[in-house]
Amino acid sequence: MSSTIDELTRLADAPDRFDHSSADLRKTQITALDERFQQRRDRIALLGHRARESGISAIGDRADMVPLLFPHTAYKSYPESFLTEGRWDRLTRWLGTVSPYPIGPIETADLTDIDDWVARLSEHGHYVSCSSGTTGKSAMLVATERDMDWSRRDTVDVFRWGSGVIPARDRRMVGIATTAAVPKNQIIGRAQHDAFGDPAKERVGLPIPPITIGALTRMTVLRKKVADGTAQPDELVEFERTSRQRQEALDKALVTVAETLVKYRGDKLFLSGMWSALHQVAGLVRDMGYSGPDFHPDNCLYVGGGLKRSQLPPDYRKFVHQTFGISAERDFQNYSMQELNSGMPKCGKGNRYHIPPWVVPFVLDEAGETLLPHSRGEIEGRAAFFDLSLDGRWGGIITGDKISLDFDRCACGSKGPSVRDNVVRYADLPGDDKIGCAGTVDAYVRGLS
Repeated sequence: MSSTIDELTRLADAPDRFDHSSADLRKTQITALDERFQQRRDRIALLGHRARESGISAIGDRADMVPLLFPHTAYKSYPESFLTEGRWDRLTRWLGTVSPYPIGPIETADLTDIDDWVARLSEHGHYVSCSSGTTGKSAMLVATERDMDWSRRDTVDVFRWGSGVIPARDRRMVGIATTAAVPKNQIIGRAQHDAFGDPAKERVGLPIPPITIGALTRMTVLRKKVADGTAQPDELVEFERTSRQRQEALDKALVTVAETLVKYRGDKLFLSGMWSALHQVAGLVRDMGYSGPDFHPDNCLYVGGGLKRSQLPPDYRKFVHQTFGISAERDFQNYSMQELNSGMPKCGKGNRYHIPPWVVPFVLDEAGETLLPHSRGEIEGRAAFFDLSLDGRWGGIITGDKISLDFDRCACGSKGPSVRDNVVRYADLPGDDKIGCAGTVDAYVRGLS
């Protein structure tokens, strides 16, 4: 029996994968959504609960899927005590409520911290990554080996499409980002190096230890305690000491990277990182007396993650480009998130992020409860997506992002749906970021935990 999901995901190999209009895709996507729903509604406890609660037994329209999309907070719904008290058996049970595959029995009595827990799950084929947790608890996201394979492939495909860079293994890889050492990030980094990196040239990175999930979790838990006033005096002292040490180490590391970039300025570079760090390193390079003309003319840049609330001058992109000799067509930017398995690369001419056919976009009202009417042109609202490539968890997610989604042809010529480069988090706008269904989802998952 043919699979509509496979029909859409096979388009990953097509050079024109972003040239399928929303109208042309709609019927196939609805069939694929129902296919996935029928496969998973009895295998993911939270999904089954949401389906029963909403009275949904089939997907016949995009609006039918809205009550079944998980709020991004669903992956943060574990009780914090599971982490602070090391209750790894309970955290494993919680993870099972959002996974289609049985998780267990897994021995957890000998585990000492969350990094041990993540490693133990990986041994059993369950790969846990987490979001950055900049506004509170980190989201725990489980994936399978199939998801890891998809990430290896997708990261190379989207970069090639968005930058025009051929994976010829002829570049020195330079990473300027303090990203978490989680399975998905590590897989993507290795895949990019294998495709674009010159094996004879050592990769350049920040000379600081990677941020583990354990360190990330401790940091976010303590940050929350500081914010709500429950941190103890000794915890505040430790928080300030750790923050100061990390900042000092980062400042030194950025100087080292700047000096290394000047040393290898004749190499063809593949630069990657967040805008804040890239801008700081660019400033250091300028202070050393170097800029664009001193670097290779075919350098490329991979940027992900947005500004992350960094305050940068209006010309920050131009400043980075002109420092390292990055041409407009070699500046690759990607809209995605840990909760998804696929990237949405930005084109140069239209300055829009392009959504692949196997990712179904939804624009909802601010509460995340109602699908806004939309058949053509542009519409603004809360972003939600269903990623049909996801295997290890439910593919539907309601994000914390406010986006402008366009169903008309982009200036670059692609006919598929695209997102304007004006994405903003609701948490950064006036008022609280509250998704209507988050409370009931949280209560249900906690009840099973």
